[in-house]
Amino acid sequence: MVCLARRRHVLLLVFLIVLVPFCLFIFLADPDLSIEEKEITSKIAELRVKVKQLNFLHQERLQEVSELAIQLSNMLSSLKSNSSLIGASEEISEVQKLLENISSPGAVHMPSVHHFLPHLLYNPSSLKPSYQKTKGRNGVSMVLGVPTVKRAAQSYLLTTLQSLIQNLNQEEQNKTLIVVFVAETNLDYVLSVENEIETQFSSHVESGLIEIISPPASYYPDLTKLTPTLGDPLERFQWRSKQSLDFAFLMMYAQPRGLFYTQLEDDILAKPGYLTTMLDFAYTKIAANKPWLIIEFCQLGFIGKMFKSVDLPFLAQFFIMFYNEKPVDWLLDDVVTVKTCNPNINQKMCLEAKKAIWMQHRPSLFQHLGVHSSLNGKIQNLKDKFFGKMTLFYPHKTNPKFASTESSIASYGKHTLEGAYLGKGYFWGLYPKAGDHITFKYDPPINLSRYLFRSGNVEYPSDRFYNASVEILPAEMLDGEVTVTPDGYAIVGKFDKTGLAEGFINPKLFPISEIRLNIHSKSGNWVILSEVLVQFGNTAGLRVFF
Repeated sequence: MVCLARRRHVLLLVFLIVLVPFCLFIFLADPDLSIEEKEITSKIAELRVKVKQLNFLHQERLQEVSELAIQLSNMLSSLKSNSSLIGASEEISEVQKLLENISSPGAVHMPSVHHFLPHLLYNPSSLKPSYQKTKGRNGVSMVLGVPTVKRAAQSYLLTTLQSLIQNLNQEEQNKTLIVVFVAETNLDYVLSVENEIETQFSSHVESGLIEIISPPASYYPDLTKLTPTLGDPLERFQWRSKQSLDFAFLMMYAQPRGLFYTQLEDDILAKPGYLTTMLDFAYTKIAANKPWLIIEFCQLGFIGKMFKSVDLPFLAQFFIMFYNEKPVDWLLDDVVTVKTCNPNINQKMCLEAKKAIWMQHRPSLFQHLGVHSSLNGKIQNLKDKFFGKMTLFYPHKTNPKFASTESSIASYGKHTLEGAYLGKGYFWGLYPKAGDHITFKYDPPINLSRYLFRSGNVEYPSDRFYNASVEILPAEMLDGEVTVTPDGYAIVGKFDKTGLAEGFINPKLFPISEIRLNIHSKSGNWVILSEVLVQFGNTAGLRVFF
């Protein structure tokens, strides 16, 4: 069985090694191919990456087989001395001979993760996720790693996931795996995050696009017993040391799942079509035989750093070796320095050598969103200047004409409610409280089939509706089919945790004279209405939201 599995791996590897140059030969021999040259070049580059990834996985399996063979050989040696199995000693000896061809007893044992994290030896489950929500998606082009921790202030995780997903088309989603790494050991908290993601992105969890994992408590050493370095206070030292270990765990979990891996954070925004841009850029460099270790799609910290999956073990081991010495983004720079900089060359030459394998893509594809760091009390108003101008509102100038707008929330400056409705800007209101409302009135009443209200924007993501419902004033109520407020409005929807409310309206409620946003609790933030979309028409065949 073992030998057969090895033969299959080798045959597949040889097949791909032969296939790549063959494709290249066909391409050069027939200049009249109907497929674009760029697409063929990209496919060949992709095959080269796949061959390298497959070879790496093959070597990993061989190592596992060798280790298993040693263990089996030891077990068989003990079985030979068992008096009840004396008659089977000849067969056992034959099996041992076969195992000796696979394993190499007495060979030098190279350092492993246990040399740097010796506490892992006492718990075999320390390198397995303690919680895992997965559909087992494998063989993707890109794995996006999104580590998240419990923040004392605002969490941006759902906004980040929403941005990552809505900026992928269906074909790109099929090539992608988003791994949310909840770097907390409190299972109740992990499950609360899982529930939020499941509620907001149920279809994407079900499809396998999103999976959620968390590490076991036994994975981490006792950080209180480590000696702080770099003059950092204890809290910061422990935070950055844990972060290095978190990144190493996440990278190694993601490594066998796809060709490339990109490290992100839980408080970022993405540009439309970012995945295709990243893959095209990477394949172009590979096709041009330009070796790279990192491609940077955001200049800030560790955001948007893309790696080939075959390089992740080297990076993870480096982070584990020096996790308590430096912050993880400093360690990444050290990796590149070690690979490129000769001590005898000057600083300028060193920087040029580093740029050759640490490539940068401009404009940036990711932007830092958050203000509150995962380190308690740390504020970081960091923005990537190469990201470009961000969209602060979504204009819809085709909204039906209305008789009037009304709001009990005072507007700030020129950010009026009417301007938001007409697609000229966004509404920005001061501190909404329970009982406040925003109303759009229609005279005469009209048939409104669909609505979408988006609160908050990329500059002020916290300025959104947290507890508010969407209500309409229909010409006639449907007894028992809708929830009605004391003042006669039918409740047709509510804002979710990302500040979005959208849905369709039952045509039986037509015509409609008012649509109202009703606030049910006091907010500690201002509120931004960055998108207002209402549409005419019938909802036949569409899912109706009450």
